[in-house]
Amino acid sequence: MSGLRERKKRQTYEAISEAAIALFLDKGFDRVSVAEVAAAAEVSKPTLFRYFPAKEDLVLHRFADHRDEAARVVRERPRGTGPLGALHRHFLDGLARRDPVTGLSDEPSVLAFHRLLYGTPSLVARLYAYQGEAEAALAAALGPVLGAGVAARLAAGQIVAVQRVLAEENWRRIAAGASADAVEPDAVAAAELAFRQLRDGLTE
Repeated sequence: MSGLRERKKRQTYEAISEAAIALFLDKGFDRVSVAEVAAAAEVSKPTLFRYFPAKEDLVLHRFADHRDEAARVVRERPRGTGPLGALHRHFLDGLARRDPVTGLSDEPSVLAFHRLLYGTPSLVARLYAYQGEAEAALAAALGPVLGAGVAARLAAGQIVAVQRVLAEENWRRIAAGASADAVEPDAVAAAELAFRQLRDGLTE
């Protein structure tokens, strides 16, 4: 019974978000009220706020679902694989899958979503908050390897920043008109460079 209840909650969660994103794409984030979203999703405002504490969360739940992804990759890495190697491989796999989180997707719906996101300052600010939570989770996962304290926090901050910059560069080129297939070789090369710098440090 609890499994069915959880599935229904997830369906409601996704239905509210999809209704919100459709309205935001049509009218603009700042021109749509929470009441309009609730009406479109056929739920009450209190119900909506139980699922999404802030209006921005209606858009960013896709990123919220990835908050502990890097930490999970580190925790579940194969025996004999270091954290950085596991994260590098995971990012390359994401590029190959055209995972929107890597920025390497030219699907029209993904492009529209990214234009909404990066064109709305309050959404960008909320995205950075999610990335801060991802950084904290990753630091905790790196703790057993690097020790508790500043070393794990520094490493997590560097890794999350690298992933963000790589994704933004891929999205920037695709938003300018390039196809994902055309960008992929450079995206892979940039990822190789980025993770090499993480591994070896900056050199003069």
